[in-house]
Amino acid sequence: MSKAIQAIRGMNDLLPESLSLWQRIEQTSESVLEAYGYREIRFPIIEKTELYKRSIGEVTDIVEKEMYTFEDRNGDSLTLRPEGTAGCVRAGVENGLLHNQVQRLWYTGPMFRHERPQKGRYRQFHQIGVEAFGIGTPDIDAELILVTARLWRLLGIHGLELQINSLGTPAARARYRQVLVDYLRGHFAQLDEDSIRRLDSNPLRVLDSKNPAMQSLIATAPSLHEHLDEESLRHFEQLCTALKTANIAFRVNPRLVRGLDYYTRTVFEWVTTELGAQGTVCAGGRYDGLVELLGGQRTPAAGFAIGLERLAELAALQKVSGAGRLPQVYVAPLGEGKVTQQGLVLAEQLRDAGLRVELHCGDGSLKSQLKRADRSGARYALLLGESELAAAQVSVKNLRVDESQQLIGLADVTAMLAAKLAEDTSE
Repeated sequence: MSKAIQAIRGMNDLLPESLSLWQRIEQTSESVLEAYGYREIRFPIIEKTELYKRSIGEVTDIVEKEMYTFEDRNGDSLTLRPEGTAGCVRAGVENGLLHNQVQRLWYTGPMFRHERPQKGRYRQFHQIGVEAFGIGTPDIDAELILVTARLWRLLGIHGLELQINSLGTPAARARYRQVLVDYLRGHFAQLDEDSIRRLDSNPLRVLDSKNPAMQSLIATAPSLHEHLDEESLRHFEQLCTALKTANIAFRVNPRLVRGLDYYTRTVFEWVTTELGAQGTVCAGGRYDGLVELLGGQRTPAAGFAIGLERLAELAALQKVSGAGRLPQVYVAPLGEGKVTQQGLVLAEQLRDAGLRVELHCGDGSLKSQLKRADRSGARYALLLGESELAAAQVSVKNLRVDESQQLIGLADVTAMLAAKLAEDTSE
C-alpha cells in the first residue's frame, strides 16, 4: 500500500465542522459591508511579480523571502498573491474604476507566504480585504474602523483593542528614518539579528519587533510623532476626534508600523491577548501613493484586511456559534424500490418549500438510520416504510424533544414541518 499524500506544510484543510463558524463570519461580514455601501470585487490569485515588488517594496521580508514566485512556460515571473491590496489596485487601474471616482470595494480569498508555519501564521491563509478609493479625508479612515467595530459587535467578539498611529507623509517618514537609523546605530550592540538586517532596508520595522530583549531599546527610541508634518498631525487629530465622538475606544501606539512600504498617515490594528504571539486580527491604514505607483492617477486610498484564521480561532475560544446551516429534516426510506423512489420525491418537495433536507442513501437499518439522522443535526426525521407508503403516510420523529412519533399524510407533511420549524425558530 503506497503512502498517503499529505497537505503541504502550512496549508491546512478546512473541514465541515469548522466551516460553520467561518460561514457565519463571512456572511456577517458581507452583510455589514453591504450596509456601508461596499461592493465585492474578485481578481486572480496569481499576478506578475513586478506588481508586488513595486507595491510592497523590494527590500521587504515579504518580497525577499516569503513570496511564492515562479516562471511560467513563457518565461514570465509570476507570484501567488501574498496580500490583496496590490491586486485590487491593479484591477481598479486596469478597468478604469479609480480615476476621479469614489469606490468602496471588498474581496475575500486565500493569500500565500512562505513563512515558518506556527499557530496563527500559515503559508496559505485567508483574508477579507476592504479598500476605499478617492477619499482623502479622515472620515473614511474612521468609517473603516467603524465597519470593523460593528462586525465584532454583531459576531459577539470581545476583548479586541484598537491601536492607531500615523506614519505621516513619505517625506516626513524619510526624515524620521534617518533620525531612527542614527539612534539604532548608536545602540548597535543591543540589536538582534532581524533588526541588524532591517537597519538599512526597513528600519521602521525594528519598532515592530516582538523580541522581549529589544523592548527597552524600542521604548526609548525617537518618536515618529515628533517628526510628523502639520497636515498629517491635523489628519490624525481629526481621526481621533471622530473615533471619540463615535464612542470607539482606542490607544495611540507610537511604535505601531506596518510591514508594507505603501502605508502613509493612518495605520491601525485590532489586537488580542488571547491568541499568543499572533495577536493581530485586523490591520490596515492609508496608502495614498499606491495607485500612482502602480500606473494610475494619484488617488487617495485606505483599507484593511481581516485574518480569517485568527478571527475564527478567537471566535471559537469565545464560544461564538456557527452559521447554523445544518439540515432541518432527515428523510429515512426504510425499504427498496418504490419506498426509495418516494423518499427522493418527498425530499425534493420539502426542499421546494425552502427546507434544508438530508436524504439517507444506501442501505441501513432503522437503528443505523436514526443514528445518522441524529448526527446530522436535523430536528426531525421522516421514516418512510412499506406500510407508511401503502397508507400514503410518513412517520415524523422529533430528534431533539422526547415525544411520540406522529403519522402524517404525505400530502400534509411539508406544510406541517414548515410550520413547526418556523415555530421552533421564533421561540
